[in-house]
Amino acid sequence: MPSTNHALNARHRLSYVRRVAVVGVGLSKFGERWEAGLRDLIVEAGVNALKDAGLEGKDIEALYVGTMAAGRLIGQEHIGSLIADWMGLNPLPSTRVEAACASGGLAVKEGFMAVASGMYDVVVVGGVEKMTELSTSQVTYALGGAGDQEWELSLGATFPSLYALMARRHMYEYGTTEEQMAQVAVKNHKFGVHNPYAQFRKPVTVEQVLASKPVAEPLKLLDSSPISDGAAVVVLMELEKAKKLRDELVEIIGVGHATDSIALHDRSTFTGIRASSIAMEKALRMAKIERDKIKVAEVHDCFTIAEIMAIEDLGFFPKGQGGRATEEGETDLNGKITVNTSGGLKACGHPVGATGVKQIAEITWQLRGEAEGRQVDTEYGLTHNVGGSGATAVVHILKRLR
Repeated sequence: MPSTNHALNARHRLSYVRRVAVVGVGLSKFGERWEAGLRDLIVEAGVNALKDAGLEGKDIEALYVGTMAAGRLIGQEHIGSLIADWMGLNPLPSTRVEAACASGGLAVKEGFMAVASGMYDVVVVGGVEKMTELSTSQVTYALGGAGDQEWELSLGATFPSLYALMARRHMYEYGTTEEQMAQVAVKNHKFGVHNPYAQFRKPVTVEQVLASKPVAEPLKLLDSSPISDGAAVVVLMELEKAKKLRDELVEIIGVGHATDSIALHDRSTFTGIRASSIAMEKALRMAKIERDKIKVAEVHDCFTIAEIMAIEDLGFFPKGQGGRATEEGETDLNGKITVNTSGGLKACGHPVGATGVKQIAEITWQLRGEAEGRQVDTEYGLTHNVGGSGATAVVHILKRLR
């Protein structure tokens, strides 16, 4: 097994890498989309992204699609072919990417690599999940496959219970409170009000979060991301070609990807996600910038404790200080680091395969100055997408070009 130091010191061979721009982004509305199937959702987002890019299907060379559990959720496998078919992009190569809840983020990484390597000049990256066809217990079981089926799921562990264990340990070691976790939900719902694609566009109070139904103590219903339908699509293009398409561009300048043990009990700590820290360091090294340059971030807040751990793992706050930083407004609009302006998974929704791609779309809107009602003035932004309870983490750093 390679050591942590080996992973951190692995060198990026950048001499052959071409620069990659985001030239178009599009979302479907997130939520309980009873009127739409999986293929309808991805087409909705895809049409929006191509329109935003000013491109047509004939300009695209390949597709990468993140989806976690379509087989269990809607009985449909072979998603790559289905998406190419329904987007009218046959016979282009289309690849399904799966990394649990990080499927979308990893699909973006694969699309980035395809353009950076010179294999393609223009690719579409999508993420999609249709989750509301089953009961809550059935969806919970399907999502449990992102953990260790033999040692967790089969013994009754669910993702709420795993994150509850992490929350309890974080509270024990650092004094994090339920009120501080509730503040994450309050902030993200406040941002969600201004996101027209969000599942929940209404504010909540700390009192409402604390009074909501227990899910897995200390986590409550309003500490938890919802079951959602939705899709997100981004168009990636080689930078010099992109410059001929539009004046204001957003470039992906850093990519980090790391893994850890799939079972929580095999981790070195319960109070953070090591893969997130390693992925962050890789992305920063590739981007060649300092962490404090980043002023807006979309992080993986599947539960409120997950955002608190994320802002610590990514190095924005010292370990154990994420709860206090949230309580003091340091992650709110124009704080030290503005976090989850889309509403995050908590308020925007969490169609698991789409989340990592949606994060890229939100940061692109931020860097273009198009995030009305939640705008941060900054040159750099970050996305952080986690699979399972932390077995996969993907980080992207984006830069505004003018």
